[in-house]
Amino acid sequence: MNPLRIANCSGFYGDRLSALREQIEGGDVDVVTGDYLAELTMLILGMDTLRDADLGYARTFVRQVEDTLGLALDKGVKIVSNAGGLNPAGLADKLREVAARLGLDAKIAHVEGDDLRSANLFDGALTANAYLGAFGIASALTRGADVVVTGRVTDASVVVGPAIAHHGWTPTEYDALAGAVVAGHVIECGTQATGGNFSGFTDLFRAGAPMDKPLGFPIAEIAADGSSVITKHEGTGGAVTIDTVTAQLLYEIQTTRYLNPDVTTRLDSIQLSQQGPDRVQITGVTGTAPSEKLKVAVNTLGGYRNQVEFVLTGLDIEAKAAWVRSQLDDQFTAAEIAWIQTPARTGDADTEEGASVLLRCIGKDPAAGPLGKPFTGPAVEIALASYPGFTMTTPPQKPSPFGIYRPEYVDRSAVQHTVVHADGTREVIADPTEFVEQVAPEELDPTLGLRPSPYPAPTDTMTRRMPLGTFVHARSGDKGGNANLGLWVKNDGSPKYADRVQWLAKMFNPRKVRELVPEAKDLDLEVFVLPNLGAINIVIHGLLGDGVAASTRFDPQAKGLGEWVRSRIVHIQEGLV
Repeated sequence: MNPLRIANCSGFYGDRLSALREQIEGGDVDVVTGDYLAELTMLILGMDTLRDADLGYARTFVRQVEDTLGLALDKGVKIVSNAGGLNPAGLADKLREVAARLGLDAKIAHVEGDDLRSANLFDGALTANAYLGAFGIASALTRGADVVVTGRVTDASVVVGPAIAHHGWTPTEYDALAGAVVAGHVIECGTQATGGNFSGFTDLFRAGAPMDKPLGFPIAEIAADGSSVITKHEGTGGAVTIDTVTAQLLYEIQTTRYLNPDVTTRLDSIQLSQQGPDRVQITGVTGTAPSEKLKVAVNTLGGYRNQVEFVLTGLDIEAKAAWVRSQLDDQFTAAEIAWIQTPARTGDADTEEGASVLLRCIGKDPAAGPLGKPFTGPAVEIALASYPGFTMTTPPQKPSPFGIYRPEYVDRSAVQHTVVHADGTREVIADPTEFVEQVAPEELDPTLGLRPSPYPAPTDTMTRRMPLGTFVHARSGDKGGNANLGLWVKNDGSPKYADRVQWLAKMFNPRKVRELVPEAKDLDLEVFVLPNLGAINIVIHGLLGDGVAASTRFDPQAKGLGEWVRSRIVHIQEGLV
């Protein structure tokens, strides 16, 4: 059976609107998928439903389908997306209205059952959505759906589902399912697999990749055994290399076991090989039974927040900061106040901006009141009565609500994974019949893949102080309040590759992580080794507080954490440079 060509057209709610059309028009594809649901997006959609219960889905997806539905039907391309968010039934109805208005006979199905708000399992939950697997999507496609929209399935499920339908996999074909999960993980974030957010972007420029064009969205060609080739349409921007694929593989993972509702995937079994320009093959992936529990993304309203930001310029920076804080701290009534100051630059600055730092004050409170005039008023009132050069970066803002994300877990019996087919019939998807806890409990050992200490490697000899990024790439991100930092040795053809991989794993013990990321000094962290990818993955627990919406950190999603760590000066063994 021929491989199934599955394209991605969205990595987040707000991604390039034209991407769905680009993927359908740009070459042969069988399915176009889109991922719209980050943890923060579920919070945003939850707030949408407070204003209008008929909302709760990604409205930009409606515009994309309206623009391309006729073209997709003509070419026989299926569309699968999790844009249904909190209201997949409402999105499906809206798409049927679009099809009718366009005079198109489109079979539109949706998957539901993830929304647990009505079960009242979690106190104060604005949203509570179980991560569903892919067999509901597969059933809808097998029954002839042209478009399938879902709520909170796993990001990879929109890719795994079409592969199941095409290849006829059963629920216990774990290696094939695991391979499709890996392919789905690579393409789910769109252009992050083709050179976007990639620490080696300058290498791509030097290699002549078309980086001046809009980056092409990725495509996974999934074979019957679950192996795949990651590629993109010819003539689009960016590149697909082992390093761009590795970057996405390390994005927002935790341990070496990737728990999916349909399969437990062994990330340390992945093998990558460059098969030609913009073609990376993924083979060797193995899996075992899934977990008996389902993960649930819970968002609660944490209260309200507001901020004011001051510019401090020239001499006496610390004295200026201390004075403004002493003038304001006693006047604020908010429950929580945090002050954050950017580092002062040293030397004789030749621009005013170069001689300035930012002092940011962030207030949080269960109620909006203390963060309105009682918060912004005192800051404005000292404009002529405080430090010399007093400047604020914006006018006073209104307080805004923020949410707190947390993961929970429920028995599968609490969730009814349901497909509403295009003809209106409803089908409940059966749960798996075996689980990793019974058939392979050793796969859940939390120490699997942890970096051993001491690490078996030769003692360093002569070293040079250089940036870690001399030959190490990075990709970082968030999982709730935890930061994920993936580091790997670049695949540049160097004969020193294996020695560099060994050096990287040897150097990054937890003590070294805390040295390079001082914020992690008092936090729990883990270092996992992925030799097959020449990589390590670091999980720093609690670095982001209560998650992106509530965090007061400068980089609340840890997106720049990897680039900061790559810039740190370390001792690199002379023979590796």
